[in-house]
Order: sequence, then C-alpha cells, then structure tokens
Amino acid sequence: MSNFLKRLEISRRRKRRFPSSDDWFSDMDSMFEDMFRDMANTIPKELVREKRLPDGSTVREMGPIVYGYSMSVGPDGKPIVREFGNVKPSGQQIGSGPPKPGLTVKEEREPLIDVITEGNQIRVVAELPGVEKSDINLQCSEKDLTISVDTSQRKYRKTMELPVSVDPDTPKASYKNGVLEVILKRQEPRTKGKEIKIE
Repeated sequence: MSNFLKRLEISRRRKRRFPSSDDWFSDMDSMFEDMFRDMANTIPKELVREKRLPDGSTVREMGPIVYGYSMSVGPDGKPIVREFGNVKPSGQQIGSGPPKPGLTVKEEREPLIDVITEGNQIRVVAELPGVEKSDINLQCSEKDLTISVDTSQRKYRKTMELPVSVDPDTPKASYKNGVLEVILKRQEPRTKGKEIKIE
C-alpha cells in the first residue's frame, strides 16, 4: 500500500475519533506531498525539473501531465471515445507507488482531436496550443493521418485511423489560434479492376 493510501486511512480513522478540520487539512497536505514524491518515480525524467527560488531554496516541478477523453457519436450511431494527453491509464493511479506494467507517461502528448465526416470529405480538428504553424508535421495515407510537433517547449504526436479511405494527394490544412484543421477528400472506391498482363 502506498504512503498516500496509508495516510488517507489514518486520516479517516482520526476524523471519526477527533473531527478537527485543522488536522484533516494537515493530513491532506502531507498526503499530497507523498503523492507528488511517488509521482516523480512514474514519469519520464524529461518532465521533472528543479527550479531555484529567489530565497535560494529549490522546488521540484513536474509536467505537463495530461489525460482526458472526448466522446462523440459516429455516422453509424455508435459512440466514439478518443483519448488525449500523455498518460495512458491501466487501473493504477499516478502516485500510487512504483510504476507497474501498463501505465505509461510519455513526454509526447496526444492532442484532443475530432474527426467529422461531412458528405464526401473528412474534417480533422486538433487542438495544438503553444506551437507555431511551422512546427507542425502532417503525414497522410489513404487510411490514416499523423500529426506531430517536436519543439523544446511542446511535443505532440497522434496517428489516427480515418473512418473512410481518403485521397492523400488532395488534403488542405489550416492552423489558427492553436487549432489545426485538415480537410481530406473521400476516395471513391474503384469499381473497375486493373488488368494484369501474364508474362
């Protein structure tokens, strides 16, 4: 059991016997300190920094640590859940002890993305705050789209499977106020096969 959970249990017992708000807040402060100390063991070293304060003391900064998801309804009426951030949960909470297989915290973040099917085109909208247009790299094939950014301040990467086959030669992209928009034309299915000559 991690220090965080032990302290939480002690706090609950103490609260039942001695319901003092000062003790409760003090215990919460201690639990959060333990949680952040444990968290430093589960994230990449690139996301942990020490900063010297004007009084000569140092503080440890971590992050960014981001996890979230968006939900929408696909054209077939089924829900679509898209995760974003740089944490992939596996049932283990961040800060609940040494890392276990399945929990990954990466330096690269997955941006929040919406994929919208509109008639004969696909519109991909991605939130990429804090970067310049020149920092964004886009790669497209008939089946998927990859968005990546690699700067000293921000790192984003996401490869997404597209809901329909698209023409990789005709995309249009724009970027404004931290939002990237890519328009892809649906590729018409080939109705005629290609003749193969026998040698």
